[in-house]
Amino acid sequence: MITHPTFEETEQFEKQGYLQIDSFLPSDFVELLKSRLVVVMDRRQKNLNSHKNGRSLDNPGKRIIVDGLDRRIFHILDDDPAFLGLVDYKGIMPYIRSFLHEKPHFHASDAIWEREQVERKPAWHIDGLDRGYRQLRPQIPLLQLKIGYLLSDMAMPDQGNLLIVPGSHLDQTEPTCEQLSGFDTFPGVKQVCGPPGTAVMFHNALWHTHGPKNLDGGQRIMIYYAYEVPWILGNPEHWSYSTTFYNGLKGVRRELFHGFVFEPSEYRFT
Repeated sequence: MITHPTFEETEQFEKQGYLQIDSFLPSDFVELLKSRLVVVMDRRQKNLNSHKNGRSLDNPGKRIIVDGLDRRIFHILDDDPAFLGLVDYKGIMPYIRSFLHEKPHFHASDAIWEREQVERKPAWHIDGLDRGYRQLRPQIPLLQLKIGYLLSDMAMPDQGNLLIVPGSHLDQTEPTCEQLSGFDTFPGVKQVCGPPGTAVMFHNALWHTHGPKNLDGGQRIMIYYAYEVPWILGNPEHWSYSTTFYNGLKGVRRELFHGFVFEPSEYRFT
């Protein structure tokens, strides 16, 4: 009986800073997530008139960025039960507990639907507060684990695919301006390509960016979830959900959140 992550998967993540698993989510779940994403994005866009700079006046977390046909939304867990169901998806939890922490906490969520063919520049970065926990150099530890789920067919490159630099999480110095200047100027860069349902998880210190979008008919539909070690609080998303939402969480799902979000609050240090 195979248990995950395997030795090979763990070695890959430790050395390369990422792990890609093709067709990780079943096709029916992928289709459900896509259909619900259409509804939620349409609903948020219709409410855009009551937003300021894409942020809801009464809840800044309920944000949408619209650029032509491209849309991105943030803090999505309470927008649809399907999104909440993904947060503790049974298949992903062993990886999160093994790679990050045995008692992980949820960090952040967002969803992307892009279909415009546009010229754009790279935005190379690492994840985390203070510009990527740079104050912890020379070796930035794993404090956040990000997971991207591909909901569209991204087997072909240049659809805005995630670009990563395998092994860069181990770098002890900053990349040069030249390395950051283009999509192919960072040595060892890799486009993440895969079929619908593919999951890619990566270290917070792994250098990454969106890729070029010039494939005719290409599109990027993705959901990103991130998790953090339980002793930090690294994202304001925790204040974007109601007490009613939090108090309705049960079991493992409830344990993914800091105790202060519940009413009454719960002790989380045992």
